[in-house]
Amino acid sequence: MDVDVIAGGAGVAQAAAIEALFAERERVFSRFRPHSELALVNAGRGPLVRVSALFARTLRAALDAAASTGGLVDPTLGAALEAAGYDRDFARVVPDASPAGAAAPGRWRSVRLAGRVLARRPGVRLDLNGVVKALAVDEALALLDGPGFVSAGGDVAVRGGAVVGLPRGGSVRVEGGVATSGITHRRWLRGGAVQHHLIDARTGRPASSRWTEVTVAAATCLDADVAAKAAFLPSDDGPGWLEERGLAGRFLAGDVVVTNRAWRDSVPEAA
Repeated sequence: MDVDVIAGGAGVAQAAAIEALFAERERVFSRFRPHSELALVNAGRGPLVRVSALFARTLRAALDAAASTGGLVDPTLGAALEAAGYDRDFARVVPDASPAGAAAPGRWRSVRLAGRVLARRPGVRLDLNGVVKALAVDEALALLDGPGFVSAGGDVAVRGGAVVGLPRGGSVRVEGGVATSGITHRRWLRGGAVQHHLIDARTGRPASSRWTEVTVAAATCLDADVAAKAAFLPSDDGPGWLEERGLAGRFLAGDVVVTNRAWRDSVPEAA
């Protein structure tokens, strides 16, 4: 996942269990390990495949996220990410003069899951990392006996309250989940054009949005992460999209900070 994982309030045994949890998610869902379950599913040619219980549970969460966001967060964008040049571990992505590959719009409605049996159309390549990390953070927090937090990159889950730093400065006190999604770090050049990992499922291309970072506070890290991605994609309509759902959001556009009413009313600033 290319992030540090910090577990506040974890004992030695709990820290080891959290480390094992994240290692398992990496083995199962990495797009860059040829023998990960995700890679094997994407390489399969048959219309049906039986997947592990973990894979099925995570895919179900991803399909639920697609349904709740009207397809803004889509688990079928693996081919679009590869076309944009994100086809290897991010540390190995370098500027490439060749043009981006063909656009690959999302097709989440073509994916069906019955128990552990997955059905999808030929050519659909899954990328579940829109939910994998946030789910892992929530599940890691559940391994703690008492108050604490788990942080992985921009995803944080908190029990008992904690102060969380914000992009470009400032901090807030949160209980539950907070997640930041944006294009400040994961961006690269392909064919002379800037590419990034937040794909517009409608076009199959990196999204054009006025925002550089979107932070959302919600009941869980998964809820916050899905909403942060979904609010980034519609650009100017992002704050209102969150407001309609009663979710608190903070948006960055360069040095400009925009917060919606729910953020101002429900997320207390902290020293």
